[in-house]
Amino acid sequence: MSGRFVRSSKYRHVFGRPTRKDQCFDNLHISNNAWDTNLVKVNPKWLSVNWEAGGGGAFAVLPLNERGKLPERIPLFRGHTAAVLDTDWNPFNDDLIASGSDDGKVFLWRVPDDFTVTPDVAPDDVRDISPVGKLSGHPKKVGHVLFNPAAENILATASGDFTVKIWDIEAGAPKLTLQLGDIVQSQSWSANGSLLVTTSRDKKLRIWDVRQERPAHETQGHSGAKSSRSVWLGERDRIATTGFSKMSDRQLALWDIRAPREPINGFKTLDSISGVCMPFWDDGTQMLYLAGRGDGNIRYFELENDKFEYLAEYKSADPQRGIAFMPKRGVNMHDNEVTRAYKTCADSYIEPISFIVPRRAETFQDDIYPPTIGLTPAMGPAEWLEGKEAIPPKISMASLYEGEGLKEVTGVQDKPTATMGAPEPEPEAAPKPTEPTPVQKAPEPTPEPTPVVKPAPSMKEQGASMAAMVNKFADDSDAEPVQEDSSFDEAPKPVERAVRSPEVAPSPVKTSPWHQKEETKSQPAPVVYPSPVFDLHATLASSPAPSTPAASTPTATTPVTTTASTVTVSADTVSREMSAIKDLIAEQTKTIATQAQQMQNLTAEIESLKAKLG
Repeated sequence: MSGRFVRSSKYRHVFGRPTRKDQCFDNLHISNNAWDTNLVKVNPKWLSVNWEAGGGGAFAVLPLNERGKLPERIPLFRGHTAAVLDTDWNPFNDDLIASGSDDGKVFLWRVPDDFTVTPDVAPDDVRDISPVGKLSGHPKKVGHVLFNPAAENILATASGDFTVKIWDIEAGAPKLTLQLGDIVQSQSWSANGSLLVTTSRDKKLRIWDVRQERPAHETQGHSGAKSSRSVWLGERDRIATTGFSKMSDRQLALWDIRAPREPINGFKTLDSISGVCMPFWDDGTQMLYLAGRGDGNIRYFELENDKFEYLAEYKSADPQRGIAFMPKRGVNMHDNEVTRAYKTCADSYIEPISFIVPRRAETFQDDIYPPTIGLTPAMGPAEWLEGKEAIPPKISMASLYEGEGLKEVTGVQDKPTATMGAPEPEPEAAPKPTEPTPVQKAPEPTPEPTPVVKPAPSMKEQGASMAAMVNKFADDSDAEPVQEDSSFDEAPKPVERAVRSPEVAPSPVKTSPWHQKEETKSQPAPVVYPSPVFDLHATLASSPAPSTPAASTPTATTPVTTTASTVTVSADTVSREMSAIKDLIAEQTKTIATQAQQMQNLTAEIESLKAKLG
């Protein structure tokens, strides 16, 4: 054994594979606008990129199968009067896309059938694409557009007027407005489409109950002056954010939406690079990808036990200004590709990067390709506005692997998680398992049955002997820390107790009701069980206490004779009992001290081995 402890994970060896230059999208004119967006968006059919176009604003749509060097003149999606700042593909219609612009307008576009960027016509005859819909309502530039991942045709747009508007694009009108009071830097929907998280220039992290048009939670985010980003972690009640500290160090944070006052385990410092980290979440692998804006590196983490475990980093000499990640249904499963990124390089070409799990198997890998969201929405816009919460049906990745098309394996999941809708339902879910317990046992000591039930099996294993009772008494006198080591102490005690049991009359009497409690196994037994323990403490404290156990054990037929014999017990017998129990306690203390010393020695040996191994 090497002595090194390695965390087990299927994705520990995931690596990024770049693409040859001739298989990239080359000869592009990527927008030079300094607005902080990702510049590109992708779905399994198309890739959109903000375009540097004169005489207004435009963006390009590139078919994923048309790679290589593009002609100088390609058909553009043109209609804005100022630069296009952001685009987003409809998650349930691969041919529908929305765009936001510096002119304050939001346009809707449909990719024509058989669209190509290399039409067989003269360059002067290439025709641009016109929008099919227009959403007007923002007086200032629209910097972010984002479709709802669960409801059909619901679009969120963030503007320089310090608001986020929620649109029903079928009606062509804004239905809801969220007032932020500052510039929105990022936004991300929850999986069931009910909540929206935003980061803004005022350094606040807000979780919006969108249909109530108010923030459910508002807290202080990253303290740095530069931009911060947020991403919802799929169907979890967790959010990841990236930003900067006051010293301009890049940070990563994980938030619990039920208690977002502080991030879980605090802000994690990444490095001191000045570029914004763009976060992307893969729900199938539970992995978070961080792409640095202005550098060529993409590091990725796995979320485990509310902690981001670092996996590896894809390094490149070509810095990226924008990047997009493919939805899970568009990856190449025959190459064990778990995700694919499209990054801009030198503002002139886009390079695909495949992230691959290195395996030799040539069959479908069901452990790394769980069912994923398909093309069927969970609800319509009217249902969503009325308050419905659901996650869309999921499709089988195996059917895509076999070339059988999209096959749904789950239906619409109503109320997928109790914590998703709002923080209020959480307290209701918690008492439900707790309420039946006090009804069966006792109204007050709800937490007490747990420590009482733990020692019970050990008493059965010891044959329900009197030694078990002594163990109980010793544990209570030493307080709770001794309970962990009681199993080590039970072995020597039966020998000594067996010698004393014939001497004292009460010992067999106390044993018989104990056996009765074990045989009945009723719920009130744990409540009755501690009472002899407290009576013994009374015995140790004063001489009249021997009458107390007799009063507490009238359930059997023998206690009548026990009462008479107990009266005649001399003070000498009581003192002998006390000294015997004190000896047992001393033995326990020595055993615990010996074990603690052994643990310290083992810890020291492990630390020395770690130091030797580097």
